[in-house]
Amino acid sequence: MTGAKSYISASADFASGKSSPRDFLEAALAAIDAREGEIEAFVARLDPAIARARADEASKRWRNGAQRSSIDGMPVGIKDVIETIDMPTGMGSPLYDNWRGEKDSASVWASRDAGAIPIGKTVTTEFAASHPGPTRNPHDLARTPGGSSSGSAAGVAAGFFPAGLGTQVVGSIVRPASYCGVFGFKPTFGAINRGGSHDYMSQSSQGVLAASLNDAWSTLSAIAMRVGGDPGYPGLEGPLTPPEARKPKVLIALETPGWAIASEGAHAAFESIKARLIITGVHILTRRDRPEIEAFETMLMRALPLTRLINAWESLWPLNTYADRDVSKLSAIMRERMVEGAELNIGGYRAALAERASIRAAFASLAQIGEACVTLSAPGPAPLGLQSTGDPSFAIAASVLGAPALSLPMLTDDTLPLGLQLIGFERADADLFAIAASVEQM
Repeated sequence: MTGAKSYISASADFASGKSSPRDFLEAALAAIDAREGEIEAFVARLDPAIARARADEASKRWRNGAQRSSIDGMPVGIKDVIETIDMPTGMGSPLYDNWRGEKDSASVWASRDAGAIPIGKTVTTEFAASHPGPTRNPHDLARTPGGSSSGSAAGVAAGFFPAGLGTQVVGSIVRPASYCGVFGFKPTFGAINRGGSHDYMSQSSQGVLAASLNDAWSTLSAIAMRVGGDPGYPGLEGPLTPPEARKPKVLIALETPGWAIASEGAHAAFESIKARLIITGVHILTRRDRPEIEAFETMLMRALPLTRLINAWESLWPLNTYADRDVSKLSAIMRERMVEGAELNIGGYRAALAERASIRAAFASLAQIGEACVTLSAPGPAPLGLQSTGDPSFAIAASVLGAPALSLPMLTDDTLPLGLQLIGFERADADLFAIAASVEQM
């Protein structure tokens, strides 16, 4: 369903000279010229002449068998909360118009070291929260691409690049991946070094929107190999190359808080995929089969309001300093978040963290009965209009858990994309990919 061709697949022809990173880049630039005017995925772009020169260098390395990594020469998009030394970082806010931190973030530096070519900064919501940007969904320009990694998701879907870096605190990778019909990977919390990325939340995780599972894994593994994870965390664990497919024996089907609001089409699509899994020999457990799953589902009903409380407190800084500078440049959503955070107080925040820890402990215990969880990525297709980025009720689970999640573009609802979400257990990212590769083939 994705518009971008897989770079990892295309690279099979690079050594022979049948194709090259320069050829791949030219196709991407042509797609940008054709559709960027209507999609608005970028807020800043690298000079095409510079991109072409870097692609030519990568092409020579591939022909000489000296490629730096499997993503050498890959065009990538960078969510505009992640710093780049050669382009501004605006964070979706007028407070940061044309701001430059004069450095690359850890992940951008690592991607360059691996030979990738950051070709532009992609639109995000205000401070990667809820106030939307101008990006439109490539499948239907009247619909949202989701948020907050909107530009990265839409850019992959439109064929502008095969991988775009994103971040997720609530649902900012999984949800836009679902709406735009691309692959989305939110790794275990701390798996990718967030240095130079302006997302300070305790649930924030840097990840990727991609044209294929192989592109997603290859991009983040190349980054983690060079800069690791957040300080104090082991970083993304697993092989440098994409994990081989592994058929699971037992999966846990989660309803999450989103099931009650999901569309009829989404319900039908999920039941159909469950039936396919069962036919292939996968045992599916639900809340009706085991009391510990029922208890966990009940706890998940608090995931979204709990996250909002935690985010409100954690947003007090730097929002209070922004307000002191010029409160008129903060959206109503951000001003309301400041008030909510101030009302919470440190005691309320500590209680929220304790509740989150309980939910995580309940989830960890499910590893004794299932290998991963399966659910929807969103309640339905992308909503009409650009005023909202959509409902995060399905995407919130992996965020509150700090667990790895993948959105696979395997479903449709009313002919529009809908993601199938797999949620793994902490630090089992590689195994989740192996399971996803098997599910994708079913």
